[in-house]
Amino acid sequence: MNASIRIDNISKSYGEVQALKNINLDIKSGELFGLIGPDGAGKTTLFRLLATLLLPDEGSAKLCEIDSVSEYKKIRSFLGYMPGKFSLYQDLSVIENLNFFATVFNTRIEDNMDMIRDIWVQIEPFKDRLAGQLSGGMKQKLALCCALIHQPKILLLDEPTTGVDSVSRSEFWQMLKGLKERGITIVVATPYMDEANLCDRVALIQDGEVLQVNTPDEIVEQFEKELYAVKSKDNYQTLLDLREFKFTHSVFLFGQSLHYTDIQNESSVNELKTYLENKGRLGIVIEKIKPSIEDCFMALSSKSVEYE
Repeated sequence: MNASIRIDNISKSYGEVQALKNINLDIKSGELFGLIGPDGAGKTTLFRLLATLLLPDEGSAKLCEIDSVSEYKKIRSFLGYMPGKFSLYQDLSVIENLNFFATVFNTRIEDNMDMIRDIWVQIEPFKDRLAGQLSGGMKQKLALCCALIHQPKILLLDEPTTGVDSVSRSEFWQMLKGLKERGITIVVATPYMDEANLCDRVALIQDGEVLQVNTPDEIVEQFEKELYAVKSKDNYQTLLDLREFKFTHSVFLFGQSLHYTDIQNESSVNELKTYLENKGRLGIVIEKIKPSIEDCFMALSSKSVEYE
């Protein structure tokens, strides 16, 4: 089966709020695809449309070349969906939840153990524990097992690593790589920019619009400006100073430094440093750095605002 996803001009509004604006995406069969954007970008709405839980106002979506509206029952038979909020039965045990979802899809755990074995071995010691008493990471693993129990061709994961520790996040992505090797098409929505690098391709989305679709490396390579990390003993005041600098193109606070781009094709580090020193800033360090996905997202977001 061709487990591709095609989205054509999909729009969706809630009253006066337009959650999605003419979304177009082609996700290849067997691809690990990331939907990257902040809270409120429209990721969950798009997932609910693909999962046949919402109807689009305009446009269409096809999963495995099957229309998501007219043939939604067929899609549900080969689709695995893991919503962002833990939605299993918290007053049932781990094994009871798994048995329930297997029954819903008219199958048995034993018939599909090969699909979930790598994940199941991690939660089997807790199989009699109530789902509501599991840790965040274990809840995510149980939810993934339940989404896989009927051997889906397409897997939709809505912010699966939100709220779990870094070790659990790493383990979860290792599991996804194993599932990808089985040929499952996986679409992951996440607000974590660093997870973009773990995907084959990503779509950067904000305010219901797709800003760019490409591989993580190619998105970074298309960053248009030279990028500098600027540090001082007072980064916040330095941020305010740089916003007033006549050659500033963009400046954002990133962790312990500021990421700066200049409107000049060849920016003068010495000129920038002199400007900050004259403003009374101390301990100034300026170095050229390679942009990250997050830098690209911020640049694309700013450009989108300029065009509005």
